[in-house]
Amino acid sequence: MELLDKVEPETTVTVKKIEGGSDVKKSLEDLGVVEGVELTVISTEPIHVHSGAISLVLSGSDRGVIVSRGWGGKIIVERDDRSLPLLQLEKGEEGMVKSIEGGKELKKFISDDLGIKPGEKIEFSRHLEDVTLVLKIGDSEVRMGEGQASKVLVEKDGELVQINYLMTGEKAKIAKILGGMSLMEKFDEMGFKEGKDITLIKRDAVAPSQKKGIYVTAKIGGELITIGRGLAEKILVE
Repeated sequence: MELLDKVEPETTVTVKKIEGGSDVKKSLEDLGVVEGVELTVISTEPIHVHSGAISLVLSGSDRGVIVSRGWGGKIIVERDDRSLPLLQLEKGEEGMVKSIEGGKELKKFISDDLGIKPGEKIEFSRHLEDVTLVLKIGDSEVRMGEGQASKVLVEKDGELVQINYLMTGEKAKIAKILGGMSLMEKFDEMGFKEGKDITLIKRDAVAPSQKKGIYVTAKIGGELITIGRGLAEKILVE
């Protein structure tokens, strides 16, 4: 057996063991990576120095959209006659959305709710800085990163926006959560329910990491996935 991040491109392997706790296994399960599954490694490449959630600008408007790094690996764009995950674009580069890898529900979240549709041109603005959003729901405080927060839509000035776009001290009503059953359950445990008021208390900076890692792009049953270095090092394959 060997670690997934050591596998050569265009190699098909079977996941034999996943090391780590339940959080690691759950994160990989959400990507379709479980023990016994067969996957094909497409590439192993350096990750951007600034990893994290991605800020985009939709063509023809000044509207910004934020997507988690995981979703960034599922949005396939065409640039210079190449098809590649959005995650691989650099700051300021543009691409045409070619497809969205994933199930019907995920495609609906990305296309209908965020407005990132096949055929649309988008600009990779930047990776967001590592910050933790501190939010208040009722009497409770909740902390989460930009990527997770990007999956919560709130009503602000009569429009639906991602919670990331709230200003410090600003209050809004939760309108929709973009995610499957497991994510919905997680948000429910934190008190996130449609119609409830939520306030952005502050943004806490996270100490920057100097480590430049890699990500593994692979296919499982025809679906393209992107796995970060930390998770790839937990996967033993044969």
